Amino acid sequence: MKIYKAHIIYAPERERFEVIENGYVAVDDGGHVFRVATDRQSLGCPDAEVTDFGNRLLIPAMNDVHVHAAQYHNQGIAMDLELLPWLEEYTFPEEQKFADADYAERIYRRFLRHLWRVGTMRAAVFATIHTEGTLRLMRLFSEAGMGALVGKVAMDRNCPEQLQEKADDYVKGMEDIMAHYGEADGLVRPIVTPRFIPTCTPQLLQACSEVARRHQLPVQSHLSENLSEIAWVHQLEPNSQGYGDAYRRYDLFGQTPTVMAHCVWSDEAERQLMKDGDVMVAHCPTSNFNVASGMAPIRTFIDEGISVGLGSDISGGHDLSIFRMMVYAIEVSKMHYQQSDHRKRFLSLSEAFWMGTKAGGRLFGRVGSFEEGYDFDALVIDDHDLYPDDYSLLERLERFIYTGDDRQIAHRFCRGKEIRL
Repeated sequence: MKIYKAHIIYAPERERFEVIENGYVAVDDGGHVFRVATDRQSLGCPDAEVTDFGNRLLIPAMNDVHVHAAQYHNQGIAMDLELLPWLEEYTFPEEQKFADADYAERIYRRFLRHLWRVGTMRAAVFATIHTEGTLRLMRLFSEAGMGALVGKVAMDRNCPEQLQEKADDYVKGMEDIMAHYGEADGLVRPIVTPRFIPTCTPQLLQACSEVARRHQLPVQSHLSENLSEIAWVHQLEPNSQGYGDAYRRYDLFGQTPTVMAHCVWSDEAERQLMKDGDVMVAHCPTSNFNVASGMAPIRTFIDEGISVGLGSDISGGHDLSIFRMMVYAIEVSKMHYQQSDHRKRFLSLSEAFWMGTKAGGRLFGRVGSFEEGYDFDALVIDDHDLYPDDYSLLERLERFIYTGDDRQIAHRFCRGKEIRL
């Protein structure tokens, strides 16, 4: 058992912070939260070692529920293109380079270190179609001690021939990956990843479904991001009632845990399917703006009981920091607030923080909070250079989220282990 002392802040519910000044958290040998208390005696483990972080903040680590590791080299460029031209002119050419596993590893190392730097200890990641490159990314996460759901991308149409893979080859690649990373409680696990309906034939979508069902793997993809994309899906899947229904017809929409990125244009029928299947939305505000997709109606999702986490969506998005995604998500919601004549309440800080921690963390298990039994994924924030003496603890957290950066992150933990890269 280990004990950490600091100013503890987390969001067990979306509209409420738990704040414990000079509090204590006990972490068991498996890396799980045993108990949080205002005094050491209440923890019930008098012989445990105590690490005192003094006047620093102790918060849950960040969870990124949608990011493309193979696009890291393109971060911050091609921001004047919409989605489909952006894919064709920049993204697909870059991903073809990942056939070279050594190139893939170089980019993935840089990506992983950047994730670590900004305090993201868990990520749902798109790799590429290449099995060896995907395995190397998973190995890097495993060696670092960080958590990830890593997707070998499935594509077999409407993309360069070099990025197409037949259904049988996709299945073989996934079986190879499962042989290395098949533990149900492992920090690094595969996730079934059809890129999106336009790049997957019915045969490949069926193969994805069979792999997910056979191994009880989660699923990630893209949904209703762009109006041109939605029209394309209608052409390709004319028997479906909509984009989400096209996934549902192949049992890829909540039959196992599912996260869908963007959902900017999800209509009422699609939202009902999402709620029925407990499909999580990966809200990626910077990407939605950068590729001119629109503004996702996050308040509507939340009010209708649909789960929402935050994604950086590199490289449609330009920033890997989930703290920044909290800020952008709040700002997008304020635009909805104005456009709805103030009927759609904008996001509060606790709601945005909850999305980046506990709500998104659900994709990885009991992650994102300091409640009993949760994995101890945590950040220690040394913000002494950001606040005057009269700031409250919540004001200090808010100021760090809006104006801080990785220089204030003093320590990073994932499942109880301090992560140093």
